[in-house]
Amino acid sequence: MKTQASKLLIGAHTSAAGGVHNALLEGQKIGATTIQLFTANQRQWKVKTLDKVEIQLWKETLQATGLKEIMSHDSYLINLGAPDPENLAKSRAAFAAEIERCTQLDVTYLNFHPGAALKSDPQECLDRIVESLLECRPLLDGHKTRLLLEATAGQGSAIGWRFEELAYLVERLEKKLRVGVCIDTCHIFVAGYDIRTKEGWDHTLKEFDKIVGLKHLYAFHLNDSMKPLGSRVDRHQDLGKGQIGMESFHFLMRDARTRDLPKYLETPGGVSVWEKEIETLRELAT
Repeated sequence: MKTQASKLLIGAHTSAAGGVHNALLEGQKIGATTIQLFTANQRQWKVKTLDKVEIQLWKETLQATGLKEIMSHDSYLINLGAPDPENLAKSRAAFAAEIERCTQLDVTYLNFHPGAALKSDPQECLDRIVESLLECRPLLDGHKTRLLLEATAGQGSAIGWRFEELAYLVERLEKKLRVGVCIDTCHIFVAGYDIRTKEGWDHTLKEFDKIVGLKHLYAFHLNDSMKPLGSRVDRHQDLGKGQIGMESFHFLMRDARTRDLPKYLETPGGVSVWEKEIETLRELAT
C-alpha cells in the first residue's frame, strides 16, 4: 500500500541560525515533513558544544513540529581520507564532535562526503576513510544515528562518485557500523549516471542494486543540475530548471523503490522556492 503523498518525508536543508531548533521551525513553515541541517558552523574547525537548554529546546520543538528522520550534514572542512596527518587528525576530531551533537539531538542520519584523495592514491584514501569511520564506532554504540555516505559529483579528487567506491566503503563498514548511502541527484548526474528519464533511472537503480545494494540506500538529496551529464562539476539548480528536468523527480516520487525514502532539497532558490518545490513533489506523488 502506497504511503499517502501528504505523509511522504520531503524537506530541505533549513537554517539553524539562532539555534538548532530554528531549523525545525523553518521546516514546519515551508510544509516539510523532514529536514536537513548543520548542527554547527560548517566552515569552522572549532565550534561550541550544545548545552542542555539547546538540546531540550530541540527535543520540545521536534515533538511540536512532528518532523521525522532528521538529517545532519557534516562540515565541508572535514576530509576523512586526507593524506596530510594534521588535516586528517583535525577532520577526525571534527567528525567525532559532529557525531556527539547528532547523538545528543537523536538525529536519524549523519550525511557526509566520504573524502578527497588530493594528491594521494584513491585506494589509499578509501582505506583512510574506513579507518577514520571505524575510530568513531564507540561514539555511536547505543545510539540510532546512521552514517550516510553521500554520492559525490567527482569534482577534483573527491571519492564516492562511482558506485564501486561507495560499495567498497559499505562492504568494509556495514558489519561494524550503522551505515548507508544518500544519493544526490545533481551529483550522480554530473558523475555520469543518466537519470533524466524513467528508463535512465531504472537502469541506474539496477546498477546501484548490483554494485552497492538497494538495501543500503536510505535517502536522497533532490537537486537539478546547472552542468551537463558527466561534467563532474557540482552546481545545484532548482527542480526542473536545469539539465536533469522534472521527469526525473516525477519518477522518484512514484517508483516503489524510491517513493518512501526521505528526500531533502538543497536547491539554491531558498525558502520560498522550497515551499513550492515540496508542494510540487507531493503533487507528483499522487
